[in-house]
Amino acid sequence: MMITRLSKSRATLAGGSILAMVLLAGCGDGQIDSGSQGGGSSPEAGSTLEQIREEGTVTVGIAGEAPYSYQEGGEPTGATIAMHEKIFQELGVENVEAELVDWDALIPGLNAGRFDLVSAGMSILPERCEQAAFSDPEIMYTTALMVQEGNPKNLTDLDSVVAAEEGGEDIKLAVLSGGIEAGYAEKLGLDVQSVGNAQDGMDTVAAGRADAFAMTAISLNWLADNNPNAGVEVTEPFVQVIDGVEQIGAGGTVFRQGDTELLEAYNAELAKITESEESYVDVVGDFGFTAENLPPADLTTEQLCSGDLADPLLWKAISKRWLRRRRGSWTGCGSPSS
Repeated sequence: MMITRLSKSRATLAGGSILAMVLLAGCGDGQIDSGSQGGGSSPEAGSTLEQIREEGTVTVGIAGEAPYSYQEGGEPTGATIAMHEKIFQELGVENVEAELVDWDALIPGLNAGRFDLVSAGMSILPERCEQAAFSDPEIMYTTALMVQEGNPKNLTDLDSVVAAEEGGEDIKLAVLSGGIEAGYAEKLGLDVQSVGNAQDGMDTVAAGRADAFAMTAISLNWLADNNPNAGVEVTEPFVQVIDGVEQIGAGGTVFRQGDTELLEAYNAELAKITESEESYVDVVGDFGFTAENLPPADLTTEQLCSGDLADPLLWKAISKRWLRRRRGSWTGCGSPSS
């Protein structure tokens, strides 16, 4: 029987060693090396796959972003946790434990051996691929803005934030530190305030310290639906355009670069989940994910890690196919369970 629980050692991870890591990090999208204590298998100790099979436990890093991976009643849950429960059961690993850290400590903690992989639906980006290895794409998503109830600034997407500022308004935009939306904002020339997790982003908007919080639509709707008295609402989801290119977001599970055996075994089991809409939704559907979130079969991690695809026509075709599926499916609005 699969047992999923939060690792008791996560309090150590949130302590002074993380501060030291951040001071060493500089810039670099928050992805830096960290100390070596914690619940994960040591990257120097040989095959991680062999170790977790022998121990019967895999430790995953999470950042508390619902509905991907988060705590509920003191236990980890979410779409990526459900995916990892199924996959590691097939790999002969019965137990899943989780270490809870801030978003920008996920890759540092992974590379320090604090956990064996990152379970967060993390966007596959070139700068991250330089520091860690990603699974095949698992989740596609759109972006949205969380705003105060009534949307007093009439914001609809990041372009509307740009337009408002160009019109003389002072728009305060919050983003997740190290998140893909922070990159969008930077490319659009927007000043932002960074938050450590989704809850902090919502609280910042609710308190009036920010006019909008940019994040994945499914996460923001989950937050709003589960905090009906927060005084916030979520815009319609959108696909951000940067320099004329639609920014289709795709995420995956993150591994250390040396864990090739584990990555390949994981991808083999992942393919059984993503091979059809039915098998995909069967695993992640309880958390509001639908066929909209299933990546196209011809979208690869190599393409996403490259940053600029060698064949722009291929990327355009992939984007069109996904957008067509999205328009015929759930858009990330309303109740995730509907």
